[in-house]
Amino acid sequence: MQLSRTNLADIVYFLAIARHQSFRKAGLEVGISASALSHAMKGLETRLGIRLLNRTTRSVTLTAAGEELQGLISSPVNDIGQALETLNRLRDEPAGRIRLNVLSDGAKLLLGPVLPVFVDRYPDIEVDLTVTNRMVDIIGDGHDAGIRFGGTVPADMIAQRLSPDVAWAVVGAPDYLKRFGIPKHPSDLYQHRCLRIRLGNARIYHWQFSKEGQQLEIDAPGAVTIDETRVGVAMAMRGVGLMYVPAWVVERQIAEGSLHRVLEDWTHHDPGFHIYYSSFRQLPVGLRLLIDPIRELQPMGPLP
Repeated sequence: MQLSRTNLADIVYFLAIARHQSFRKAGLEVGISASALSHAMKGLETRLGIRLLNRTTRSVTLTAAGEELQGLISSPVNDIGQALETLNRLRDEPAGRIRLNVLSDGAKLLLGPVLPVFVDRYPDIEVDLTVTNRMVDIIGDGHDAGIRFGGTVPADMIAQRLSPDVAWAVVGAPDYLKRFGIPKHPSDLYQHRCLRIRLGNARIYHWQFSKEGQQLEIDAPGAVTIDETRVGVAMAMRGVGLMYVPAWVVERQIAEGSLHRVLEDWTHHDPGFHIYYSSFRQLPVGLRLLIDPIRELQPMGPLP
C-alpha cells in the first residue's frame, strides 16, 4: 500500500481511535465526526485487506493486527508531529486559542495574577477558561489542559507543578468558637459542626492531620456540604461551622480577625496546583507559553 495523503490521514485517525478506544473521543481530538472516522477506518481496512478494529455498540478495541500496527507506527508518527510543531513555532508568531479547565481556586490565585502579563506578551493568543470544581474528562470535553491539585490529576496524564504544596488549616468564626468551644484535638471535631467538602468526583473529602509522625483522617460531621471555597469561607465567617481550607485562602480573614485558626499544631500538606494534559497529544504552543510566566512569576510562592 502506497503512503498517500489519504493513508497518512487514516493512520493518524487510527492511532487516535487506538488511544481512546472511542470514535467520539478520537473525533474530538482530530476534529472530525465519529461517523466520518468509522467510514475512514473501513476504507483503511479495505485497502490493507485486514481488520484492525473490533466494533460493538458500546466500545471499539484493537484486533491483534491493530495492536501490531499501533506498535509499529506510533513512534514514527509522534516524531513527525513533533518535528512539524517545531517548524511551526519557528515560522509563526504565537497565536490561536488554548482551552483550560481550571479549579476555581486555581483561576483566582494562580491565573489571576499571571493572565494580565500573558495577554500583554501574546495578544494574539486567546485563553478560553472553564472554571469548575467538577472533575471532567478534559480531552473528551475539548480542553487542551486542566489545572488541579496534584493529588487529583488522573494517572494517565502528564503533569507539571505550578505552585508550592498546599498547607491546610481549620478555621472558625469568633462567634462560633465562643458558642461551641475550641477543638484541641482532631477527634474533637466529631462534636462540632463542620463544612463538609465535596471533591470534583463527588466524593466527600476527609480532613487529614499530621503531628510528630502521627497521621489522622477525620470524616468531619456537618449538615452543610460545599464544593466551592469562596462559598465555604463566607459561611464559616457567618458561624455556620468550622472549615478545612488551604491556609493561603484565608490569610486575610485571619489577619483581620473574622476567622480564627484552630488545631495549629496539627498540620497537613498536599501537592500544589499542577497543569496536566494528555500524553498522546502535542502540547499547543500557547500552553507552553502560559506555563512559562506562571513559573517565572510564582504567584503562590517559590516552587520546591
